[in-house]
Amino acid sequence: MSLAGKTLFVTGASRGIGLAIALKAAADGANVAVAAKTAKPHPKLEGTIFTAAEEIEKAGGKALALEVDIREEEAVKAAIAKTAETFGGIDIVVNNASAIQLTKTPDTPMRRYDLMHQVNARGTFMVTKTALPFLEKAKNPHVLMLSPPLDLSERWFAPHVAYSMAKYGMSLCVLGFAGEFRSKGIAVNALWPRTTIATAAIKHVVGGEAMMRASRKPEILADAAYRIFQKPADEFTGNFLIDDTFLAGEGVTDFDPYRVDPTVALQPDFFVPADSVPPASLKPAGS
Repeated sequence: MSLAGKTLFVTGASRGIGLAIALKAAADGANVAVAAKTAKPHPKLEGTIFTAAEEIEKAGGKALALEVDIREEEAVKAAIAKTAETFGGIDIVVNNASAIQLTKTPDTPMRRYDLMHQVNARGTFMVTKTALPFLEKAKNPHVLMLSPPLDLSERWFAPHVAYSMAKYGMSLCVLGFAGEFRSKGIAVNALWPRTTIATAAIKHVVGGEAMMRASRKPEILADAAYRIFQKPADEFTGNFLIDDTFLAGEGVTDFDPYRVDPTVALQPDFFVPADSVPPASLKPAGS
């Protein structure tokens, strides 16, 4: 199968994982709505909705740059409507946009708590809800959340309750939507990385350059998402997928090309269940 002619609505697609997924689809000739806040260059973050759109079109797809704050209902409604009007519908929704702050309860300002819940849980719910009428008309419609398996272990919550609650809110949407939309033939799945991914959040929020070197590239998630979108929507739904485990099941055996620095051991990501066994070593390549 191919994603040629399919239309993707991708939140947070101006850089990182969202852009990587968009570019993978664009190589097939897909249409991509780049829904993100960054319309002007950021002093610390690379990429805007317009530079992302240029990359998508160079990769072979068609792009629509949309300045959208997914906390704003009218902005989301307008962006979804514009996407459907421009491309004739919506086939795939990727809820990638997310806010993060890894602080303990006393150190978490309520404005940051509100931001994480408004973007992660509420934004994911609202984007999916708004796109639903168009997904119902699509052939093989998919909704994908970049969110973790529902492993409700204390260790994932105690260090940063506010962030974990907001992030797991996205996964609860997967659990509920998969059941609610199954009769409509709309697939809803979650995808999560086993290791940290080299993104702006890792560089500027979590661990700096050292952790960037210990990360995998966003392309591992793009390759996984691409394969998910080609699964039969009426059969492949309600799954909480770890990127490398899913790709291994699809026949991928060499994961070293996804490493940022093959000489460095990979850093496991948050929220990966303890009983999830990696299909490839996380030690330095060749060791």
